[in-house]
Amino acid sequence: MLGFLTARQAGLDDPLRLRRAESTRRVLSLTLNPDREVDRIHGNGINTIDIEVIEGRYMLSGGADGVIVIYDLENYSGKLQYACKAVCTVGRSNRYVHKFSVETVQWYPYDTGMFVSSSFDKTMKVWDTETLKPAEVFEFEGNVYSHHLSPIARKHSLIAVGTKEPKIQLCDLKSGSRIHVLQGHRAEVLSVRWSPRYEHILATASADSKVKVWDVRRASGCLFTLDQHNGDKSKGASEAVNTAHNGRVNGLCFTGDGLYLLTTGTDDRMRLWNSATGENTLVNYGKVSNESRKKLQFTVSRGSSPELVFVPCESSVAAYALHTGELVAMLRGHYNNVDCCEFHPDYQELYSGGKDCNILAWIPALRASDVEEESKSANQVQVPITGKDIRNNGGIIVKRHTQVFYVIMLLMTISTGVSFCLHGRNEIIDKLSQHILRTSVTTAQLCHAVSTLIVVYIKLELVCTFIR
Repeated sequence: MLGFLTARQAGLDDPLRLRRAESTRRVLSLTLNPDREVDRIHGNGINTIDIEVIEGRYMLSGGADGVIVIYDLENYSGKLQYACKAVCTVGRSNRYVHKFSVETVQWYPYDTGMFVSSSFDKTMKVWDTETLKPAEVFEFEGNVYSHHLSPIARKHSLIAVGTKEPKIQLCDLKSGSRIHVLQGHRAEVLSVRWSPRYEHILATASADSKVKVWDVRRASGCLFTLDQHNGDKSKGASEAVNTAHNGRVNGLCFTGDGLYLLTTGTDDRMRLWNSATGENTLVNYGKVSNESRKKLQFTVSRGSSPELVFVPCESSVAAYALHTGELVAMLRGHYNNVDCCEFHPDYQELYSGGKDCNILAWIPALRASDVEEESKSANQVQVPITGKDIRNNGGIIVKRHTQVFYVIMLLMTISTGVSFCLHGRNEIIDKLSQHILRTSVTTAQLCHAVSTLIVVYIKLELVCTFIR
């Protein structure tokens, strides 16, 4: 890490390289943190969570008990051990609470003053965060499995909604009405997702084993249907043509740049698709256990290299390398099946919720130097800096403590003072110069040493003149 810092300071590295390196280290070292707890409010399983992107401070959760909770993730205690408190709750005593299981919650992308929830009570509600009252209620004919607001839309304010009906409903926040219907699926729509790259592109997943990509500006709507065999009819049965999975497709997630789309299905497979062409990249993630008959919420890391996919897998969260399919880690800590997980891009943290009614926080492990600094602060003990050899791209090596270097310089000056007077200045200056060259130092230390030598030289010159 110090190598990255020195190279960045010297202007030899791209500004994003240091951030990417540290983000990657943090993502790869995620572990269950015993010092961080999230208040247990839900009396039943947790189906969905969402972290707002404005401040990265507040988290929403929705449970099978119909309850919605808002948590504050900030630590104001200044202590390592703290709990993320529930700041407000839409509980069973609230007259506006959902009657049945809440399947999806989402913050409004541009303001924490509003959020949206959908439920098996056949409604989707737009809430005012201040009053915890619904500003708008949309009613549907069947259970609502999923909804999604575009994170980048400026030209529309549409909410895509997937219900038990095979039609995708588009609801307009401005008018408070359903303005359009997308038809093409033959079974319930389990998941919907807007592209983070193009505001009019929408992906939908259904129990009919199909995933469709739509342009909501077009009259025909559907751009293409994902095919797991990439159009090769010889590789699959006739009924498997234009299907993304061999079972119900219950999970969708775009990568942060919107170039790729991930899907999960009850065939225990996860697939990566080119979102522009619909091509199956054929990345093999192995068996990804998936028995959920509802929407499965999974997520992709941002800012790291490689990018990781975090997907619920029974009572664990599996972390896969996005483009190679390698299983990087299994995050174990829940006592029952995990239904949702959400990545916090500001701090490279992961939050997961499951049927055990718990939300767990997965936090990057501290570096050895960070642990040393924290123990030093706690014990109020001054610990000297270790003298590790570090080479940066400028070719200057730090081999000794700065303090040791100045002690040597002082001793050299005292021990050679008399020799200076007897043998002349040139010989001593040569000796000191050779010593500096043998002792490798940083640029700042070298400049400081040279200025110190000049001062010493002037003082000894005056002493020599006085003696003569």
